[in-house]
Amino acid sequence: MSLTLDDVAFLVSDRGKLVLADYATVDVAEANTLRLLTELRKSLTLEQASAILTTIRLRQKAVDKFPEVADKLLFTDDSLQQASDPRIRQYRSQLFSPRSVLDLCCSIGSDALTFAQAGHSVLGLDIDPVRIELARYNASVMGCDAQFDLADVTHSVPDTYDLIFYDPARRTTDGNRIFNIDHYIPPVSLIYQLVADEIAVKLSPAVDLSQLEPYGGQVEFVSVNGDLKEAVLWKNRSTSRPLATLISDRIYHFEHDEDAEVEITEPKQWLFEPDASILRAGLVQNLALTLDATMLDDTIAYLTLDKHVLTPWGRYWRILDWMPFNLKKLRRYLNDHNVRTVTVKKRGFPMSPEEVIAKLKLKKGTESRVLVMTRWQGQPIVIICSEI
Repeated sequence: MSLTLDDVAFLVSDRGKLVLADYATVDVAEANTLRLLTELRKSLTLEQASAILTTIRLRQKAVDKFPEVADKLLFTDDSLQQASDPRIRQYRSQLFSPRSVLDLCCSIGSDALTFAQAGHSVLGLDIDPVRIELARYNASVMGCDAQFDLADVTHSVPDTYDLIFYDPARRTTDGNRIFNIDHYIPPVSLIYQLVADEIAVKLSPAVDLSQLEPYGGQVEFVSVNGDLKEAVLWKNRSTSRPLATLISDRIYHFEHDEDAEVEITEPKQWLFEPDASILRAGLVQNLALTLDATMLDDTIAYLTLDKHVLTPWGRYWRILDWMPFNLKKLRRYLNDHNVRTVTVKKRGFPMSPEEVIAKLKLKKGTESRVLVMTRWQGQPIVIICSEI
């Protein structure tokens, strides 16, 4: 359900808070909806009961994005989906010394509140009155000195802020992803109206880089522990070379000013899969040069090395053997090596992992292997690996 202002008023009331606390640990799975609504309806209206269940479900879903305060904040489903990963919010808020920040399309205030916690002076604007009320409530719960106002940012935007953070909606009202940046809500072209020392636009990590060429600036692709999370256009940066950022035990950056050409070779001792941020930033070959690695195919983003080089920028497998792909020969090889269980990875290979496993029909043995189905110089191969 979509929350209304009346729903928000109830949820933040003493009575609403009490009911939320009473039901905080209840199993709110869909199968229990009718029973819970019937129980809640003994003392609440249908709208209030629905708002309680919706909020508890969203709080349970929000733990990953708001690990310490999810059980205290208020959300809508769309705003929770749009909220940045907490480690990215923290990283971004600490890129600058304290300054004035304008958060456009601030939604429930997740980024604005993290900026405020880092000492920035923050104003969040959004066209949705419900989200503004939720943002104000969340700010009070977290003790953040951030301001939130209702505004249509397509009409007028203040020009007195050092940093503008712009987070347009990347889904339609029915939940479908929007891939064209000119169809974001509002469109990315809004930045032509903005004036600030720095302008950051949050994008889908699947953004088509060619769509961003007219805007200039640098695109940063950010992954957290190898999982690609988002892209950001930094409008006023002087370089146009994409930046890969990895957040894990610490924060790593990788960028390069020159194009690179890497030798194509057969598999060596190690197989290396670069981090997703490296792939999206188009920096695979640049990374290969820093690792003294080669490639299997100029269209495949696997690297291969003679030595295991310590790097945070991807994952290794030890190569035990490899061969041109032939299902019968592969099955015989695995049986001869006492292999019963396999994990199948693929890149540039037509069969799905499930299809490969089903066709291998492995029934005997005690060993396990990783099978990497890919291409070498355009031809399908299988690389037999062990985990490390």
